[in-house]
Amino acid sequence: MANCSHAAFKKCFWCASLLGMCVLLLAWANASTAANQTISQTRVLYVELDGGISPIQADLFDQAIETARDDNYELILVRLDTPGGLVSSTRTMIKSMLGSPVPFLVWVGPAGAHAASAGVFIVAASDLAGMSPQSTIGAASPVSMSGGDINGTMARKVQNDILSLLRSLARRKGRNYEWYAKAVEEADSITATEAVMDHVVEILADSPLDFLQQAGARGISTNQGDLRFTAESIDLIPYEPGFRYSFLAWLLHPQIAYFLFLGGIAGLFFEVSHPGAVFPGVVGGLFLLLALYALSILPTNAAGILLILFSLILLVLEVFITSYGLLSIAALLSLFIGSTILFKEGTGFVLPLSSILTTVLLLAGFVSVVLYLVGKAQLRKPRQGDKVLIGTAATVRSWNGAQGKVFLRGEIWNAVSKEPIFVSTGDIVQIIRVDGLTLTVEPKP
Repeated sequence: MANCSHAAFKKCFWCASLLGMCVLLLAWANASTAANQTISQTRVLYVELDGGISPIQADLFDQAIETARDDNYELILVRLDTPGGLVSSTRTMIKSMLGSPVPFLVWVGPAGAHAASAGVFIVAASDLAGMSPQSTIGAASPVSMSGGDINGTMARKVQNDILSLLRSLARRKGRNYEWYAKAVEEADSITATEAVMDHVVEILADSPLDFLQQAGARGISTNQGDLRFTAESIDLIPYEPGFRYSFLAWLLHPQIAYFLFLGGIAGLFFEVSHPGAVFPGVVGGLFLLLALYALSILPTNAAGILLILFSLILLVLEVFITSYGLLSIAALLSLFIGSTILFKEGTGFVLPLSSILTTVLLLAGFVSVVLYLVGKAQLRKPRQGDKVLIGTAATVRSWNGAQGKVFLRGEIWNAVSKEPIFVSTGDIVQIIRVDGLTLTVEPKP
């Protein structure tokens, strides 16, 4: 009886042990699967970010995150090419990236692209970063509101604040904080190959798909573990931001804001100089309001705006004051200088010199044509009115001393002379003055 109980106990022990091992193996398999996810399809939301960083780009990130969360995307991939931008907008974008439930990947491309100034912070805040072989990154030194260097205590405060932000961003993903600090302190800039070798970014890739393939092979750290996927499972879907973003991105382009500003002022000037035209005033007012909205957001210099306004005032004065072109020359110089300094340096927003020169030359050509036509009109002999009769010839019908009657263009006129003249009927006299219906004449030489 005792032997039977012992055998049964031994059998139960081995069964329990086997069951426990199965449970442990199953738990380990589940944990391993959770730690290294391999999914059949990887939906990636592809967002393109070009140009200077402004509030509209911050809105773009928020909209992309909302779309990725609602439509169950696994990743957000940002193609970055920026010269920098506003610090406030950059901080807003970084907050959105850090708080996003969907991992943010950043690829600096295509060839020739760069992530300068604010772009350095966006790369540092990404969950995984890559660059095109012909791209660059760096030059993140802070500048003043006027675009120049910051000096003294304020320089240390601003720099320390930026360095602390970069420290937290770079160390979050184990990147080379020393280089990021160098990009701020010394405005250092490096190539893509150097960035990968110095652990500034993780991947060197020729295209977004190449970047995603390498990212899937190495794994992307998420809250549920490392996300891995194959090249065949990638579903790269471009993000369509909609009309609002497209319109505001177009409006906040420096050249568009500049041309709208000039067009608005020109339209209002035409309406004031030609009252009742209506259309130029309405269009000019609309252009000016849109330009003022854009310029209030973009980093502009008040001196640049005032110089452009001053140039247009000088052109108006040229119409009423004889300056022999001096006011026009001063207006063109004022327009050129104002356009050059309209946007602050070091903010990523700049007007190309070609656009400024084209505008100034077109205005110079327009002013030259107007001045030529005005001068030609002043030199041309009158074709109507009393003055048109001066210098013409009339035939004497009757004359007595210093007055008489003459025949001119089918009509009989009263005529006088400055002193008595001796002419007979049928003689020719020349008109030298017109006073109402009386002509002053003299014998024709």
